[in-house]
Amino acid sequence: MKTDQPIARRMFRFFTAAVLVLMTAMPIHAEETVVRIGNIIPLSGPSASVGQQGKNAREMAVAEINAAGGIQSLDGARLEMIYADSESKPERGVAEAERLINTEKVHVLTGCWNSAVTYPTTAVAERYGIPFIVPVSVADKITEQGFKTVFRIAAKDSWWARDQFTFLKDMEVEFDTPVKRLAFVYENGDWGKGMAGQWKTLAEKGGYEVVLDEPYPSTATDLSPVVQKIRRARPDVLMLVSNAADAILLTNTLAAYKVKPKAIITSGGGHADPSFLEAAGENARYLFDIVEWETDINKPGAKEANERYKAAYGQNLTGEAVDAYLAMYVLADALERAGALDPAAIRDALAATRYESGKGMIVGYEAVEFDSTGQNKHAALMMVQINNAKSDLERITVWPKNARRKGYTPVFPMP
Repeated sequence: MKTDQPIARRMFRFFTAAVLVLMTAMPIHAEETVVRIGNIIPLSGPSASVGQQGKNAREMAVAEINAAGGIQSLDGARLEMIYADSESKPERGVAEAERLINTEKVHVLTGCWNSAVTYPTTAVAERYGIPFIVPVSVADKITEQGFKTVFRIAAKDSWWARDQFTFLKDMEVEFDTPVKRLAFVYENGDWGKGMAGQWKTLAEKGGYEVVLDEPYPSTATDLSPVVQKIRRARPDVLMLVSNAADAILLTNTLAAYKVKPKAIITSGGGHADPSFLEAAGENARYLFDIVEWETDINKPGAKEANERYKAAYGQNLTGEAVDAYLAMYVLADALERAGALDPAAIRDALAATRYESGKGMIVGYEAVEFDSTGQNKHAALMMVQINNAKSDLERITVWPKNARRKGYTPVFPMP
C-alpha cells in the first residue's frame, strides 16, 4: 500500500511551478514596458553630420527621460531607440520604415531630416497607422498630404522663406540700404527646390529682381562654375540652401573669387552645422543664417541643456538638434497622456498636444501644438549673424529685433 508524498516534496513542486509561471510571464511584461522608437536619419552621405547631431540630441533627451522614471502612466516604461541610416536616399528611408514597423515592431517613428526622404517615408507610416514625429524636415508638402499620423515640430519652408524676406525688409529700413537684385543658389533636393520656390513667389511680391536661379548637387566637389555665375549676376543679396560639405565649399570658393554682395542669407542646415564655422572661418564673417535656436537664446533651461550637450559631444546644440531633443519630450508627454502603447492612442494624444513648459521646451516660441494637418502652429524662427562680438567668431542673434543680443549691432551691408 502506497503512502502520501512527503509535504516537503509537494511544496517543492508547487513552488517550482509558480516560478515557471513567473518566468513565462516576464518577457511579456518586459515587452509592455518598453516604448520602441524607430529613428530614420542620415548617418552616412552628405547629411551625416546633421544626422549625427540629431541622434546625439535624441540620446540625451531619452537618457534624461528614462533617468527621471520613464513613462509613469505605463508603469515606468523606458524609451528604447532603434536607428536606421537613410543615407539621405528616399528609397532607403522607405525600406527602413517598412523594416522598423514590420520587423522591429516600433510603436513610433521619427525622422528623417532630409525632406526628400521624409515625404515618402511618412506615407509608409500612414499606411500602417504608426505615429510619425518629424523634428525638422521643412518641405511644406510633408504636412499637406492629408495624413493623420504625421506631426512636425519645426517650421515649414514657406515660413522660413517668409521670415528671411521679412528680415531683409527690416534690414533695408534699419540701415537705409535698398536691395533690388537677388540671387538664389541651392542644393537640388526637395529642401532646396522647396525653398527656392517660396523665394521666387516672395521676390515677385516684394518687387525684387531675381538675377540668378541656380540649383546644384550637394555632392559637388567643385562649385567654382556656380560662383562664377554669381559673380557675373552681381546680386545685392545672395540667398543659399546648402548641406554641410557644400556650404563650406561654396563659402570658401566665394571668398577665393572675392564675391561680396551686400548680404548673404542662408537657411540653416549646413550653415548651422558646427563644422561649417570651423572649416570656413573668416570667410563666413557677416553671413546671416535663419534658425530656430541659438546658444544665446534667453529661455529657461536652454543654457544648461547646451552645457550638457557640449560636455557629452564637444559641440553646441544646433537648431536641428534642439528640434530632435524637444521631439522626444513631446513624445514622452503624449505617451503619459495616452497611457497605452497602441499606435492609435499615441496618435490621438499627439494630436491633442499642448506642450509649453516641460524640460524640453528650450526653443524661442511658446508651445508645441499641432493644427489639423500635423504642423506645429507655434514654430518660429530667428536670424543670426556670424561675427566676433568679443574675440572669436560666433553666431549672434540679431532678429527679431526684440531678441537681438544686447549691445550688438548687425553689420549690413557687408564691408
